[in-house]
Amino acid sequence: MAHPGSPQTAPSTSTAAISEVDVASKLETLACQEGEQLNWRMSIVDLLKLLNIDSSLSARKKLAAELHYTGSTEDSAAMNVWLYSAVMKKLADNGAKVPADSLE
Repeated sequence: MAHPGSPQTAPSTSTAAISEVDVASKLETLACQEGEQLNWRMSIVDLLKLLNIDSSLSARKKLAAELHYTGSTEDSAAMNVWLYSAVMKKLADNGAKVPADSLE
């Protein structure tokens, strides 16, 4: 409590930028804790499993629609490749540090 006449100290404010989240490091840590081998660097299904998100085909089709996929959802292989890149790009757009090769 400040005494009358004494200057009050303002709370310190940090101007440091929020550091990027290193997604690869976080996902590697999660992958090491999993009981099964998940190839999250290549597979949207494994990435979603690692994040405890529904990875079923219907869930991936819904996610693709939300992310404005314009290809055929009947070609699940092409959709999965696009979806993986779109999810990683979305993470990067929101400040995450993602592996460069995941944005190709």
